[in-house]
Amino acid sequence: QSAHRAGLRSFIRYGWRWSWRVATFVTIFNMVSTGLSVYRNKTTISNFASAGAFTGALFRMHLGLQGLAGGFVFGTAFGIPAGGLLMIMQKLAGETLQEKRNRERRELYEQKLAEWQSRLSVMEVLGQTESNAQGGLETERAREP
Repeated sequence: QSAHRAGLRSFIRYGWRWSWRVATFVTIFNMVSTGLSVYRNKTTISNFASAGAFTGALFRMHLGLQGLAGGFVFGTAFGIPAGGLLMIMQKLAGETLQEKRNRERRELYEQKLAEWQSRLSVMEVLGQTESNAQGGLETERAREP
């Protein structure tokens, strides 16, 4: 029981030290890979490799030029399989993120087009009503004398 408690204490102590580092690494990796995908308007393995290389180099920069190069290689080595896995999972889900983005963009365009056309038809009806009302007033004025 004491060994179990000691293991739990060390897990909590060292888990906290590593959790924020892993969370930061994953956040930077996802920001870079998503930014590249949006900028290039396509999702490829090279986006994930570049994101891994950048993040790995960033985290090992404090070790000098060797650390920078090692982080670059390490990040690339882990970015490629991570990206491949994500792309395979998207394919298995039936729709990639790029296809989803294009579909949502198209649906939003169609919705705004329908709203614009309905507003345009309302304006036409109001214009016809106004012209009919003015025509009726002119007819009444012509009958009065």
